[in-house]
Amino acid sequence: MGYEILYKKELCQNQYEIKVKAPFITKNAKAGQFIILRTDKNSERIPLTIADCDKQNEILTIVYMAVGYTTKKLASLDVGDCIEDIVGPLGVPTHIEKYGTVICVAGGYGAAPCYLIAKAFKEAGNKVHMVMGARTKDLIFWEDKMKNAVSELHITTDDGTYGTKGFTTDVTKKIIDTQKVDYVIAVGPMPMMRAVAELTRPYKIKTEASMNPIMVDGTGMCGACRLTVGGKVKFACVDGPDFDAHLIDFDEVINRTKIYKDEEKRCDETKCNLIKKGIELEKTGVSNGRN
Repeated sequence: MGYEILYKKELCQNQYEIKVKAPFITKNAKAGQFIILRTDKNSERIPLTIADCDKQNEILTIVYMAVGYTTKKLASLDVGDCIEDIVGPLGVPTHIEKYGTVICVAGGYGAAPCYLIAKAFKEAGNKVHMVMGARTKDLIFWEDKMKNAVSELHITTDDGTYGTKGFTTDVTKKIIDTQKVDYVIAVGPMPMMRAVAELTRPYKIKTEASMNPIMVDGTGMCGACRLTVGGKVKFACVDGPDFDAHLIDFDEVINRTKIYKDEEKRCDETKCNLIKKGIELEKTGVSNGRN
């Protein structure tokens, strides 16, 4: 059975959006939460933030980057294919209240999970700035969708091919220097979230980061997603994913994300070669060991 893919779109290079019917997840999902899925019975379990949630039609939207073996396999599925299983919603929802002026800083793939968060803050009566950053114009997605969800949208690209040339922190600082900012949340690559935390620290602005460390079970049992926050051990899956960015030991988290890099590379190369070989055999009419 599984979860049938109802919609699929390549948003930009290696970045995909899919929609599935998931009534039990959409019924309870809130901004900032995530799911864990398996593409098939033998798949590893991968955590992905809930990008959008249509409660009325029970449609769950997931956005992901095809960078490892499992996400590449997920990207190989098409409309009509099924994902083996999805568990969720998991994690503590982002705390939403009326702060006043809020900045949501999204780096790269962080734009998708930041959408629901920004939308919720605006609906709570906040003035919401969304700062979306990417390396180049071709990696920007959901621009129109984001415009409708926030008060002001700011786009930055490292190479200046679109929006403001520079980093998300450059634009965030300009906003902070020109108006009173009450809350900042960062979603995206670890170095970017750390940079945002260091930017807002001297201003004493409440700042949170949505953490995405290595995760396995998503229930706090395995301990893989542990991180240190304010000198205490926390688990991103059950205590987060949002934490006080000024208290996170980013160096520790970044080092932990590199632990299995070599193994991931070897696994990815081996399995992708097997998949490629299988495709080639299918094209030549050779399959299941029969000539």
